[in-house]
Amino acid sequence: MKVAVIDCGTNTFNLVIAEIFDQVRYNKLYNTRIPVKLGEAAINNGFIADAAFERGIEALRLFNDRVRKLNVEKILAFATSAIRDASNGTLFVKRVKDELDIDIMVIDGNREAELIYYGIRGAVTMKKEPSLIMDIGGGSNEFVIANKDGFSWKQSFKIGAARILDRFPHSNPIKSNEIETINAYLLDELKPLITAVQEKKPIELIGSSGAFDSIIEMIHGEYNGEPLRAEKTEYVVEENSYRKIVDRIMSSTLEERKQIKGLVPMRFDMIVISCIMIDLVLKIINTNKMRVSTYSLKEGALLEFMQQIK
Repeated sequence: MKVAVIDCGTNTFNLVIAEIFDQVRYNKLYNTRIPVKLGEAAINNGFIADAAFERGIEALRLFNDRVRKLNVEKILAFATSAIRDASNGTLFVKRVKDELDIDIMVIDGNREAELIYYGIRGAVTMKKEPSLIMDIGGGSNEFVIANKDGFSWKQSFKIGAARILDRFPHSNPIKSNEIETINAYLLDELKPLITAVQEKKPIELIGSSGAFDSIIEMIHGEYNGEPLRAEKTEYVVEENSYRKIVDRIMSSTLEERKQIKGLVPMRFDMIVISCIMIDLVLKIINTNKMRVSTYSLKEGALLEFMQQIK
């Protein structure tokens, strides 16, 4: 059975197509992403701007063409923060149904966190001790505290990188006082996370794809680290290389970031905010231990669907 999973994120629309053999075996046939930037210009105003709206429709039209060429039998499409929080999000979903006959499920933050957890669990070896899973989106960030037996806490926060970048425009390069302002705001928003960390005591951070993939790719491009490979889903981030990359990002101008090997264009602007967030969360859990999962929501949805096959 061929299944497509579409993740309509705030920054990126993602597509994975897989052939499923049974509840545990599958083969990825196609995997791509399009930098739609659905939240551009209006994310904190509660609607999707016209240009971004049309970019989203066009991306899904391209995905639909690929789905049809590969004779996919089942499409699972999800919409997250930008669409669920937008006044015209329902209109976007209706247009996709009317024009492409794709049913988009608009999911809340808790469901999003749950699917991300399923993806992480399928990619990395969870430990007996709890880990903090972090997914940096454009509209929201999801956090899950989990170990090998399951998750014990999860929550979604409306502090995605696109929201923070829009709310706190910064200098080029960013200044230390601007970083302090952003951190103060994040700490206030993340009070429930801080409480959960104090109670559950996670020993490491596990980053979910996206900006964390970029960390791996930049370490590879600039410091000869391990490259991302399709067959590998879990990476350990070496502290020294991570610090070099973050220091370089925080001191760079936009033009300088464009020259960093491994940093894709869709992250030129938001990688600064992502690094601020990652650094802050590492301080909250008081560790430098970090792993990266190349799986996220779309793989989690696929793995959940496979479990339902009889």
